[in-house]
Amino acid sequence: MHLDLTPEDERFREEVRDWLVDNIPKGRAPTGRYDFREFDMNWQKTMYAGGWAGISWPKEYGGRGLSTIEQIIWYEEGAKAGAPDEGCAFVGLNHGGPTLIANASEAQKSFHLPKILKGESVWCQGFSEPGSGSDLASLSTRAEIDGDELVINGSKIWTSYAQVADYQELLVRTDPEARKHGGITWVICDMKAPGITIRAVPMANGNEGHLNQVFYDDVRLPITNVVGEINGGWKVAMSTLSFERGTAFTARQIRLAKMVDDLVDRAKTKTGPSGKATFANEEIGRRLSKLRAETVALRGMTFLAVAKNVRRDQPGPDGSMLKMMVSRLGKEAQQIARQLMGNDILIMGHETYEHFYSFANSVGGGTDEIQHNIVAERVLGLPKSY
Repeated sequence: MHLDLTPEDERFREEVRDWLVDNIPKGRAPTGRYDFREFDMNWQKTMYAGGWAGISWPKEYGGRGLSTIEQIIWYEEGAKAGAPDEGCAFVGLNHGGPTLIANASEAQKSFHLPKILKGESVWCQGFSEPGSGSDLASLSTRAEIDGDELVINGSKIWTSYAQVADYQELLVRTDPEARKHGGITWVICDMKAPGITIRAVPMANGNEGHLNQVFYDDVRLPITNVVGEINGGWKVAMSTLSFERGTAFTARQIRLAKMVDDLVDRAKTKTGPSGKATFANEEIGRRLSKLRAETVALRGMTFLAVAKNVRRDQPGPDGSMLKMMVSRLGKEAQQIARQLMGNDILIMGHETYEHFYSFANSVGGGTDEIQHNIVAERVLGLPKSY
């Protein structure tokens, strides 16, 4: 496997750089409970108008039909240029939309996919529940079939962007008598449907714009919103999670690599009590050197996953290795940042938010413990542990 880019890739990189210089919005996204949606969607609309939305999505669904390599180049140049992240467009672009492409009916695709790419709809995820912990298959939110509708009752937790979302990828139990994984259905939920209540979950930094609990009280959704088959949702959910744990983390990996480079620069210029640069401190210098080497290794693993994905319809279980490494290296980077910043890390700002969020990364998308089991059983072929 070669990591060198082709001349065509390099020309694409130059095209990306030139466009970003002229189009990156000024300032950071607002952090208010609702204000960030307008900022994120305006950026998505700008990218769509410029031909940069859905770079690796198939052309027949509104994308450019380019390779994941070009998508990575876009993320790399965006990180270097300080472009906004995908914000509340993340779920729709990175696992909601790809799940629909892989599993939905043509009617569902033709209605939803263009809206995602054009920045006209926001998606959130309704998987986790208050009583289920890391055991997704134990979900208890019920959906009873009533004619041509599903009647839903229950609750979901940790639902990012629910308060600004138009649609939700929702898992419900449609057959309580079936085996644990067999009675689950994946359904497109209209977040404006009667009976839905959204309650914010405040974060330690005071931000109420990210996490929410969602309650469903006799919420009626048409059966035509089911993706795949009734009681066949576990297979669709595994498709969703393979995207979430694989390619969806590419942008985060690239931002992490940039952060590590910034930490190295800061350590080289920031002096400690002895008057020497803190990078000369044996412990910090060693940790930063190791961290930078690991982020380079992570990039190699990412390109290997990309090469494998060329030969399969969706990312495989090896994406869990990327997810685990991103969360581990992210926490290590934040710990070093805390050492370099000292008490300044306690000032509520962007750096503080990133510090807190590094702990959430080892939980969101499936805990590190779950990822270890997936790698052990489905990548290494080890027997299940009970």
